[in-house]
Amino acid sequence: MNLVKACIAALGLVLAAPAAMAQSALQDILNNGVLKVGTTGDWNPMTMKDTATDSYTGYDIDVMTALATDLGVEVEFVPTDWKTLVSGVTAGKYHMTGSASISPARAKAAGYSQSYFSLATVPLINKKDADRFKDWADLDNGDVTVAATLGTTQEKQVKEFFPNAQYKIVEAPARDFQEVLAGRAQAHITSNVEANKLVAQYPELMIVPVSAPRARTPIAMLLPQDDQVWINYVNTWITLKKEAGFFDELGAKWNLGN
Repeated sequence: MNLVKACIAALGLVLAAPAAMAQSALQDILNNGVLKVGTTGDWNPMTMKDTATDSYTGYDIDVMTALATDLGVEVEFVPTDWKTLVSGVTAGKYHMTGSASISPARAKAAGYSQSYFSLATVPLINKKDADRFKDWADLDNGDVTVAATLGTTQEKQVKEFFPNAQYKIVEAPARDFQEVLAGRAQAHITSNVEANKLVAQYPELMIVPVSAPRARTPIAMLLPQDDQVWINYVNTWITLKKEAGFFDELGAKWNLGN
């Protein structure tokens, strides 16, 4: 009889093990009272890091702070960069990221929340080259170097949009627009959201007056791919916040112009 009980107990442990291993990030967040969010701190106006105070501001920061508040926990922003954004989620370094472009490549490894806004890609140049570059085709030449940042969706787009041009892929903490400012590239491409902030910050830069932006892309949060409990919670939260006008108000606050 004791042997039977021991076998039953052992079987129970075996059956319970997968459930324990598969505990949702939601439960981890609630148990520990902390929501860990991966953020790059270099995407104005989404996420900007103040190195002097080691603090963050931006649209994403407001979104994640609101999510943590509704969860009843604290938020912890975990520094990351674009090339490790996805691997940080898959390795469990953080429970989610802030805003990221939805792409098939990222979706192979990580899950996504519902989208809550979208952006498009535009090229930026130095104002002194305004007469030379007036549309997309003007950049697609062998004597033109176009920059992009490693790990961003623009890294892939630059090769698709400009098959005849030269490319300069820079790695964070360096940024693509710095190559244009320094004269090492004639152009770079980025989201229309960031582009508007860059031209305001750097008077030397301008957005090429293209006939239309390219690659309109939905934006969402990256989440662990196999954690449907956590994905469902975040999607429910997004739906409720959309209905309440939260994202519209936040977009107006940060002048997303979307």
